[in-house]
Amino acid sequence: MFRNQYDSDVTVWSPQGRLHQVDYAVEAMKQGSATVGLTSETHAVIVALKRAANDLCSHQKKIYELDTHSGVSIAGLLSDGRILARFLQTECSSWRWDYQEPIPLQVLSNRLQLKLQANTQFYGRRPFGVGLLIAGYDAKGPHIIKTDPSAEVVETHAASIGARSQSGRTYLERNLLNFRNASLGELIEHALLALRDTLPNEQNLSMKNTSIGVVGKDMPFRIMEEEEVQPHLDRVALSHHQRVGRREGNE
Repeated sequence: MFRNQYDSDVTVWSPQGRLHQVDYAVEAMKQGSATVGLTSETHAVIVALKRAANDLCSHQKKIYELDTHSGVSIAGLLSDGRILARFLQTECSSWRWDYQEPIPLQVLSNRLQLKLQANTQFYGRRPFGVGLLIAGYDAKGPHIIKTDPSAEVVETHAASIGARSQSGRTYLERNLLNFRNASLGELIEHALLALRDTLPNEQNLSMKNTSIGVVGKDMPFRIMEEEEVQPHLDRVALSHHQRVGRREGNE
């Protein structure tokens, strides 16, 4: 992309009917490290790839708890993502204070949609350069809600956003029927396999750069980090070796 006379403000339309500031924000989301979310009949899982600026830095947090029934993962500008995570946490706590129950995911997504859309409408603002995956469980079951900077907020069975996310989406599309009735362990394995497909060839998933968030029926949202992640990575590596062995045997 390049600067032109139509990208100085988010309220300026190009002759092609585009808001270039929104397009730039979508590109910022696409350059963030990938995150994947998917649901079964009973659970929702989000996994995220964490980045470190260099070997001396810690990996940046990518998954945040919103309430006991929901959490969010981020792809794009993490500073923008933290602002939106704080907004969602406030909405969750306000609803719980008023109604003494967790906020329905549909209400939460509607409020987030208005928040995102306002920054594409008013002079002097800019779109949030981040995409979110919200995982939650309410009276209607498990949910994965995907957002992007254009204020498109949709519910989906599975989603992948961030850098090289198309490879993750391809895996999810091919295996959609396999994880709809999967157990929690199998669901996490599918999510990690989809996330692994977004990696460059020289990089691997590890307990340092991988986060997992899970929520489900009779199971509050919780985040797995480091030592809790390693057993799931071991199962993914084992299943990969087994598939490779079967493939070589068939040849």
